[in-house]
Amino acid sequence: MKASLDCIPCFIRQALEAARLASTHSAVHEGILREVLRWAVEMDMDQPPPVMGQRIHRQLRKIVGIEDPYRDVKDRQNRMALTLIPDLKTQIMAAANPLVTALRIAIAGNVIDMGVNGNVSESLVRESLNQALTEPFEGDWKGFCSAVAEAQSILYLTDNAGEIAFDRLLIEQLGPARVTVAVRGAPVINDATMADALAVGLHEIVEIIDNGSDAPGTLLDECSQEFRQRFIQADLILAKGQGNFETLSEDERNIFLLFKAKCPVIASHVGLPVGTYVLARSRAGFPQTGLSRP
Repeated sequence: MKASLDCIPCFIRQALEAARLASTHSAVHEGILREVLRWAVEMDMDQPPPVMGQRIHRQLRKIVGIEDPYRDVKDRQNRMALTLIPDLKTQIMAAANPLVTALRIAIAGNVIDMGVNGNVSESLVRESLNQALTEPFEGDWKGFCSAVAEAQSILYLTDNAGEIAFDRLLIEQLGPARVTVAVRGAPVINDATMADALAVGLHEIVEIIDNGSDAPGTLLDECSQEFRQRFIQADLILAKGQGNFETLSEDERNIFLLFKAKCPVIASHVGLPVGTYVLARSRAGFPQTGLSRP
């Protein structure tokens, strides 16, 4: 997916929010903002938005000298999500279709996205969960269930901290023995890294690898050889979040993209209202039409 002109104001907002989170010094805020404004002038609009996001956050980490400026925030998000898990497990076990209920919950968790909303509260997460469990969502859920049933190996690409706890609920329904989970290879925004996967106990049930990249999406050319090999070999790939949609939606492999359409650019691209819970397929099957209510 190519970047849109409407992405530029979002990059500027994100850069300023990130700078204020990482430092209390106004000079740092001004420095990163001016840098991003200069980059915007020469930005390659043919590249997906995560390319610019990666550049912004690399520069921020360099300026403030902090490896993971969002670490404290991510720890809070993981703890918050874990408090919700017992009740969500009960709902999944009582559901007529536990797999689809876990799918809905995993997509709802995508609301925990500091790249879009710098102030994610527990009430917002609870609201997202309630909506996802009661409202229609867009996508081929029957095709998803069929693909899951047929796959011998599944590669699950995570997105954000906090959200990754809800991913565990879906992975438990998929059958962890055939699932490999991939996290980011280095910190960027509040995207999940190995530390977050360990914090929510994913290592207890599934193999975890990192993708070798610090992009807020999956830029395959930058990922490690191990990750690319797993990506090629997987029967089925489940990719969480808008960043993975932006970088993988045109891939021809068997990919389902699970996310909440949180910004007008993404919503316009998929032809759906902002706030829609989306289960999309990559190039061969995307976009799907018609709301589905499993």
